Amino acid sequence: MTATPVALRPAAASDGAAVADVYLRSYDAALPTVRRAHSDAEVREFFRYVVVPAGGTWLAEAAGGAVGMMVLDGDELSQLYLDPQWRGRGIGDRFVALAKERSPEGLWLRTFQVNAPARRFYARHGFTEAERTDGSGNEEREPDVRCVWRPR
Repeated sequence: MTATPVALRPAAASDGAAVADVYLRSYDAALPTVRRAHSDAEVREFFRYVVVPAGGTWLAEAAGGAVGMMVLDGDELSQLYLDPQWRGRGIGDRFVALAKERSPEGLWLRTFQVNAPARRFYARHGFTEAERTDGSGNEEREPDVRCVWRPR
């Protein structure tokens, strides 16, 4: 059996719903104990009318659909989410490599402290913990970690 090819490409304006759907599936699977600050409809509207049109959004496609998404905002790796059924296939690795290529001077990101798999993933890619917060600065009010990557 051959692996299903996965293509990474910049998201187009018409991809807002697909990007939002990946985010919602991934968030709900990875963070079942973290209350989302916005309804599904609000998330879909935000991705469709704000995030994707702003640029910096990338989409992973396979088997005729969206299976991952990443948002780069300057040197911030703002979001990286994978469809739960597509984790462990190297898509996240490819997204991080792309982010490093596009921001070779360094990157930073935030992830929730309770998301140990994400923290391990980023550590494997050379990100180090720079700051922990009590969550008062994010909409979910969930303690988070700021991580940074700097090239050697």
